[in-house]
Amino acid sequence: MATVLSLALRTPPFPAPLRPAATSAPACSLPLLLNRIPAGFPSPADEYAETALDLNTYLIRNTTATFFFRVIGDSMTGASIHDGDLLVVDRSIEPRHGHIVLAVINNEHTVKRLYSLNGVIELHAENPAYAPICFREHDELQVWGVVTGAVSRFAV
Repeated sequence: MATVLSLALRTPPFPAPLRPAATSAPACSLPLLLNRIPAGFPSPADEYAETALDLNTYLIRNTTATFFFRVIGDSMTGASIHDGDLLVVDRSIEPRHGHIVLAVINNEHTVKRLYSLNGVIELHAENPAYAPICFREHDELQVWGVVTGAVSRFAV
């Protein structure tokens, strides 16, 4: 018997909580400064506004196929995705090797990096504490969508 694996963007049940992207979200334009901010020592910089930044436009490519999910766990910290972050997931993007995906494995939802080379399909965590997810006979993989961004909040 062959292992049942599918990279088709089927419609498994939505993981909770699910929020679709607003199709007519109000503009949220904030100033975007010309100068980049170094993460080392401060640099004297002129603070001239380059343009306005609308986070809806920046994070969402296809409003009708984009959804938001809250992350639970620490398996993707190496990809700067942390517990409590908000993921932006686009269902219209064809999943490819190296993409971070929202996957459904035997009706369980997870976020991992897709490994698909030479006929081998695995899902890899971005934390060395977690082993890759390898598939066995009768396992079913459905890639629900591709993660296109993450939003983090810092404790302040």
